[in-house]
Amino acid sequence: MNDASHNTPTPHNWALLFFLSFVWGGAFMSMAVALEQYDPFTVAAGRIGIGALALLVVVAITRPRDLVIRDPKSLGFILILGILNFALPFSLLAWGLQQVPSAFAGVAMGSSPIFVLVLAYIFVPDERIGPQRIVGVILGFVGLLILILPGAMEAGNAGGTIVARIACVAASLCYSVGAILIRRAPPIPPMVFTAGMLMAGALVLSPIAVLVEGLPEINGTWATWAILYAGIFPTGLAFLLRVVLIRSAGPIFMSLVAYIVPIWAVLLGVILLGETLRLSTYIGAVVILSGVGLTQLRSLSKR
Repeated sequence: MNDASHNTPTPHNWALLFFLSFVWGGAFMSMAVALEQYDPFTVAAGRIGIGALALLVVVAITRPRDLVIRDPKSLGFILILGILNFALPFSLLAWGLQQVPSAFAGVAMGSSPIFVLVLAYIFVPDERIGPQRIVGVILGFVGLLILILPGAMEAGNAGGTIVARIACVAASLCYSVGAILIRRAPPIPPMVFTAGMLMAGALVLSPIAVLVEGLPEINGTWATWAILYAGIFPTGLAFLLRVVLIRSAGPIFMSLVAYIVPIWAVLLGVILLGETLRLSTYIGAVVILSGVGLTQLRSLSKR
């Protein structure tokens, strides 16, 4: 993969970015529904395990030979990224969502581009982060605050503890570190890479969930269906697309999804939960998209 492909995202990259943001936009809602019945580590482990099984079945049918990975370096990356991309952030997010409103969770995930920007400057020399990109990232974060801060301010004491807020921000940092490491990982087929990371995360987290929370009582409620959805779509499918997008367009471009996810989350909330939008929501959406456009203005002008 040459440097140009990272600095100039293609229309296909943009299509994947917006589709990925749509799928992830429903993740917060599905986790909130699942937490109504299941404990946080169980929700996180169930989401990861279901995603792993779904992708492993696909790989076993389409590319069974790729399942055999003997390279110690590749196995090491799969294990580390399984923890950083799945076991740790999913646990932190599920635990934090018990106390903080979903609005704050959106703010926390919106901080990911800031982390990626700093990490990419240090560890990914071919990623250019000039003044225009920096202004665009800051503008996008300001828009995210405009989008969700009014609701968070009204929440009062329901805003959650300091520890719960730190947990959500830490989940965002885990994703950012994972994005940088995925770029530096050995060449592994994306589907196998994603399935391996999910399986590693499930193997690490599942025993912890059982020890801490015990075996869950599974039934046919909406909470169970929510975990199934979260495992198959925002986890298995979405993280496969995440690996593809990072390797083709770079981690900074991938981090822009954090600005678009809240927009889809709001739209899904209006359609499925009957939520009412305030003016700040529309203002925040415009500012966020303006920041995304400014960040990629050079690439857009080249095309």
